[in-house]
Amino acid sequence: MATNPQLIPPVPRSSRFSMRWYSWVLLVGALLYGLAWIMHWDDRGALWVLERFESQSEQNESIWLPDYRAVIDAKVLPGMEKDEASDLAYSPLTKTLFSVMGKNPFLVELTLDGDVLRKIPLVGWSNPEGLTVMENGLLAIVDEREHMLSIIKIDPDTKSLNIADFPKYDLGPSKNQNKAFEAIAWDPRRQQLLLGEERPPQLFVWKSDGSQVLTGSKQKVPSDELDLRNLSALSVDPRTGHTLVLSADSHMLLELDELGEQVSFITLLGGFNGLKNTIPRAEGVAIDENGTLYMVSEPNLFYRFEKTVK
Repeated sequence: MATNPQLIPPVPRSSRFSMRWYSWVLLVGALLYGLAWIMHWDDRGALWVLERFESQSEQNESIWLPDYRAVIDAKVLPGMEKDEASDLAYSPLTKTLFSVMGKNPFLVELTLDGDVLRKIPLVGWSNPEGLTVMENGLLAIVDEREHMLSIIKIDPDTKSLNIADFPKYDLGPSKNQNKAFEAIAWDPRRQQLLLGEERPPQLFVWKSDGSQVLTGSKQKVPSDELDLRNLSALSVDPRTGHTLVLSADSHMLLELDELGEQVSFITLLGGFNGLKNTIPRAEGVAIDENGTLYMVSEPNLFYRFEKTVK
């Protein structure tokens, strides 16, 4: 018996865009992973959990970054739009800040409110990226491109600085020559300079008595605590001896104790810690004897963070 083709139910055709449910799950999972990578949630999750176990006494003995809020948010440093602020250091002698500009080399002295006091040209430097204040008016500058450290001296009358007038130290090759030594901090307790390579993040120390003379050679600091995408800047807290590690790529400031263990962190994303917008590229951090934090971001933005009273 012949079959009437009009009585055969049509077989539904699947759309070439249709997907099984598990394919959608995989797609959503991949999107969430990509978002987590972009927002650097992987850098923060484990740290956030560890912070929950810190006692109040442990918090009081540390810098404890979660308590900080921005009180000066993205203040523009005038006339420096094309200069790229690369680091920041606090001077207990003058109660001012010094920032180094990497693209067009010069030092700028700032008030604690981020107002410009003076600019000092750096003659002979190629790409100054790291800066720290030592003792007796001495500053150490790291030139990332030349893999070189110089120790300079300034006073209120300094108008210009020439690299030929100061001692220089070869920092040697780095694993990634294009992402080499970028960070430096003076540790007064241990009488040494703390140096940081940008990528992969790595710490070194070089002994000094606070003068323009360094002793021995730089020594690598073994550490598995620098789970950051890069290392932009360093600062040592004079009160606790703890180290602040800044990462522009991870949008994060990390606190390490005197043994190099992670203690606390803050995110530098907009909407957190008093920030209206994400800090574009945080390149410098400093802390004073009162625990106030200061930051600079490329190209020419200034920030100040203060600890909230509980």
